[in-house]
Parts: sequence; C-alpha cells; structure tokens
Amino acid sequence: MKVSQRLSRISPSLTLAVTGKAKAMKKEGIDVISFAAGEPDFDTPAFIRAAACRAIEEGKTRYTPAKGMPELVEAVREKFLRENGLEYSASQIVISCGAKHSLYNAFTAVLDPGDEVIIPSPYWVTYPEQVGLAGGVPVFLDSREDQGYRLDFEALQAALSPRTRAIVVASPCNPSGGIYPVEDLEKIADLAVSRGLIVVSDEIYEHLVFDGFRSVSIASLSPKIKDHTIVVNGVSKAYAMTGWRIGYLAAPEPVAKAISSFQSHSTSNPATMTQYAALAALKGDQGCVEEMRLAFEGRRDAIMDRFSRIEGITCVRPTGTFYTFPNISAFGLGSLELADRLLEEARIAVVPGIAFGWDTNIRMSFADSLENIMRGIDRFEEFLSRLRV
Repeated sequence: MKVSQRLSRISPSLTLAVTGKAKAMKKEGIDVISFAAGEPDFDTPAFIRAAACRAIEEGKTRYTPAKGMPELVEAVREKFLRENGLEYSASQIVISCGAKHSLYNAFTAVLDPGDEVIIPSPYWVTYPEQVGLAGGVPVFLDSREDQGYRLDFEALQAALSPRTRAIVVASPCNPSGGIYPVEDLEKIADLAVSRGLIVVSDEIYEHLVFDGFRSVSIASLSPKIKDHTIVVNGVSKAYAMTGWRIGYLAAPEPVAKAISSFQSHSTSNPATMTQYAALAALKGDQGCVEEMRLAFEGRRDAIMDRFSRIEGITCVRPTGTFYTFPNISAFGLGSLELADRLLEEARIAVVPGIAFGWDTNIRMSFADSLENIMRGIDRFEEFLSRLRV
C-alpha cells in the first residue's frame, strides 16, 4: 500500500531511536548508561498521582470539551497571569495531548503551503518535521556556539523572505540549554511586529533554569508582540509528567478557536483523568518543582566540572533544561558515528547532534542519578582517551 508523500518525507526521531536501542540493550542484560533521555528521572509527585486515581475512582472518565475541561483551562489562565504576567481569556487557551501536540496544532493552524518558518539551530528535532507536515518550509538559522547559541540578529534579518510566516523561539533551548536574554527577545519581538510575523514560543523548560536566571516569555514584552505570539507549554518537564501527555497553548482568539476546532476532529479531548492530574499539578504546592530544579542544577554543575577536565571537549554551560551539548569535533568523527561507537563500545547512549542540525556536538542529558552520570562520564572519558591514542 502506498504511503502519502507527506508522511513518506518524515524522518524518524533520532532521539527516540537512540533511547529505544538503549532500552532494548538493557533488556538483554547489557549495562547501558543512558544520557539520551528527554524526560526527568523523578517519579511524578504523589499528590498529582493521587488526583488522577481519585478522578478514576469518582468516575471522572468521560469526554470533556475538546479544548480541555473548563477547570484546567482556568488553571492555565491563572498560571499565565501569575507566572508570566500574561492575561488571556479562556477562549484563547487550548489543552492538548502534550506540548508536542500543541506545537503541531499551532503550525497547522497558521501555515499555508510554502510558508517559511525560521528555526534557529541547534533545534529540537521535531520542529522541522512538524513544519513540513503542516505544508511549511523550515529555514534554518545557525546560532554561534562561541556566543552561547545566541541569535545573530543580522543573519535573522537576512533570512527573511516574502514567504516568511513565523519564527520559532525555544527558550530554554533543547538541546543547547541556552536561554535568550531579554534584549534578544525584544529584537525578535520588534521584528515580528514590524513584519507581521508569528512567533511560536516553546516554553516547556521555563521552570528548569539555573544560576539565578529567569525564563521570560516573549509574549509578555508588550501587548503588540502578545498578539503575534503562540505560547506553548505543558506539565511534562517541570512536574515529571512526560507520559501523562498534557500540554497547552495560548494564542490570539481566532487561532485558538481554529486549533480547538481542528483538535475536535483529530484527537478530541486529552485523557480526562490526566487533565485532573495536570489540574492538581498547576494548583498544588510548587515545592516539588523547585526540588527537582535544584537536583538538576547540582547535576549540571557536576557534569560540567567533569567536562572541564576532559581533553578535547568544550561545552557551553547550559543555563536551563537538563541537557549538555558538548562539542566533539576535536576527535575527527561525526556525531552519528561517535554516538554509535559510544553505545557499542562504551555502553553509553547519547544523541548525535546531527539530529538537531549540529553535527559537531552530541546531546547528553543529566536526567539521571548523579551516581549513574559519574559512571557514564568515566566511560565517556575512557573511550575518548582511546580515540586520542
């Protein structure tokens, strides 16, 4: 049976492929240490799990409105106001099956065939695939590693064309861990408003920031840029709820209504009991978020200290997420070959940077215990020492 051209052009996710291979090796009894995971290693907090169980026991398992149950929509609205200084009406918010789903809804809602979307590189592997599925054309814009992966604003202006429709802003960024300073966001906002562009702002890692940094939503900079921005977020990273699949977005009302209608014909509502879990997460004690953030910050410090003592490795210090993105170009191997050899020879799983448009680097998550991280770095260092011989 013939597969549609649209789907035949999709590249499988290398991050999921590496994670899957590592899990399969572990199942065979092989001692693999994985730096590939894109999810917290913590259990979902108990009070959140209890809320889902309570919903099931109380029979709250039926359909909700396609855009999410009103109580959760209201909790998201309150979250935006409380944490981001953003005021939205309930009609501007849509709950979806994860932030990835929210992003896909956003691109589908605003792109026509041939519309261009500027995607700063390195980028999360799914952005270009989703843009393509929505009929758009990804336009990659390299950032500079020696400047902490900040955007080159002159290069951004040069990348614009009559077909440019949107710009992706991911801050904090997967895979680099970089955060856009406010002055960079202001430049992007001014450009978007003056050119009538849409900003798709992926803020899923906003709570996982370090060194006193604060993640600022570009939509909060002015009423004008808010009217040009689709803000995407969710509960997966901050609350260790990756498998619960609850994301949300806020957008200008016509866009939000179109997304709600689209979702009603694609997935209907996200799972009802997980919406109750997300409601508990957003309205409950936020101490669990800070506890996990502090643990990640400590692991970040430990892994960066080890990198600083490995000859040939350079790495920009991440100020957010739970990823490092070390440069491995000194060893003369592409990221895919190095990742394959690390898994086969050193029994550690990393994600090749080519998946993120950056072949000189690899992504290494520190979403694991400090003990496992240190054991994995021991193997990493030993493998690299053999390459230098």
